[in-house]
Amino acid sequence: MRWGLIGASTIAEQHMMAAIRATGGEVAAVVSTTAARARDYAARHGIPAAGDRLSLVMEDATIGAVYISSTNEKHLPQALAAIAAGKHVLCEKPLAMAVAEAAKMVSAADGAGVILATNHHLRCSGSHRAVRDLIASGRIGRVLSLRLFHAVHLPPHLQGWRINDASAGGGVIPDITVHDADVARFLLGEDPVSVVAQMGSTGMGQGVEDSTMSVWTMPSGAMVQAHESFTHPFAGSGLEVHGDKGSIFARGVMTQLPVGEVELVTAAGREAVPVARHNLYVQGVSDFLAAIDGHGKPAATGWDGVASLAVALAVREAARTGIRQLVDYGRAA
Repeated sequence: MRWGLIGASTIAEQHMMAAIRATGGEVAAVVSTTAARARDYAARHGIPAAGDRLSLVMEDATIGAVYISSTNEKHLPQALAAIAAGKHVLCEKPLAMAVAEAAKMVSAADGAGVILATNHHLRCSGSHRAVRDLIASGRIGRVLSLRLFHAVHLPPHLQGWRINDASAGGGVIPDITVHDADVARFLLGEDPVSVVAQMGSTGMGQGVEDSTMSVWTMPSGAMVQAHESFTHPFAGSGLEVHGDKGSIFARGVMTQLPVGEVELVTAAGREAVPVARHNLYVQGVSDFLAAIDGHGKPAATGWDGVASLAVALAVREAARTGIRQLVDYGRAA
């Protein structure tokens, strides 16, 4: 597969290009906001073509897929252009700025017969898949609660628009809460019904929230507690799933790397759970390519991206108003 990068991003630089190449693909072109940035990025990473116009990728019939990692407000028009050009699309989360916009992307891909996937990397990890399997196999019985703690410190090189530009989709809720929404849906196999929340800003940036806490009600009656932040350098991250027959403790697993530990605790005692240590992004690209070939689905589909966005936006609205919000999925539920 020959790929076009839409966005000369850090995540493409640190993770996605290697994953594309590890799965036999070629990064054929990169498009950025300025031609100079695109050319510099291409030179550093051995990419043959670079520029500031989408047509560079869209008019190249040999490019079959695009990876979109631009700022959030650009995802919708860029994805729609790629879909119209017959390209398969792997798009960073959140898919768009609004649920209806994200749903439009999914409908366009369905109509064009191309694959649209969301790059929710956490569901590709061996630790999260091991936790999901423990839950599905009944090892902890009926799930009572899930606690997600994903409060980290956003490093300076990733701050910028994420902490200063609401119009570009900045804020911890579209950046991290959207991931945790996908994790909850992936692990529990159900969609949150309603949320209550609070958010705040410590002054790291301007105009967007940098911390939030929320509680979500699930159809089964289970409760989800989520904490996300850009400002916690030593908090650590992980998740806990508690059932009426046992609990799962997963530490250090809310990350881009195949690290962390999973422990199962039941009446029989404590048990270290073995987890696969594969590269999360190679797994995601592999699943995406398999879906293109007609074998299964991407790790996270377009509708998964719509649903995680719907939860995140409900959290933001609940925090803004102080009122419990029903999650409006549109067609995603």
